[in-house]
Amino acid sequence: MRGGGAALPRVDLDAFARRAIEMSAADRTRVAAADGWIFFDRGLVDAAVALEHAAGMAASETLARLDRFHDQVFLAPPWPEIYRADRERQSSREEWIAAYHRLHEAYARLGYDPVIWPKVDLEACADDLLGCLSPARRPPVA
Repeated sequence: MRGGGAALPRVDLDAFARRAIEMSAADRTRVAAADGWIFFDRGLVDAAVALEHAAGMAASETLARLDRFHDQVFLAPPWPEIYRADRERQSSREEWIAAYHRLHEAYARLGYDPVIWPKVDLEACADDLLGCLSPARRPPVA
């Protein structure tokens, strides 16, 4: 938006999704050697599903050349309390709900295990999410 570009969801979803895929892949590369859990908010799969929606390019094809995430993926349902349209997020509530359902279905189709966030306070939510992760995949405690 600052640069006046057209790769924005409301202007050119295809270009936006492709740019988001580039940025998300770069984020993954940047943290590849990090110790411990790394959580991504809206990443590669989300962008691939947006590209699938915009251009019909299968998300599985877009993601085929990239490393998978952990099998469990956490999704926040479209609760009315967390939906806020603003200058950056101009989707209607109905569009937001449709996008959530596309993501939920796509994660399952791509072999991930979507885990729906519980509607609890932040500390309890973090405990629940960390408790879901496979002990075999947990980083060692220092």
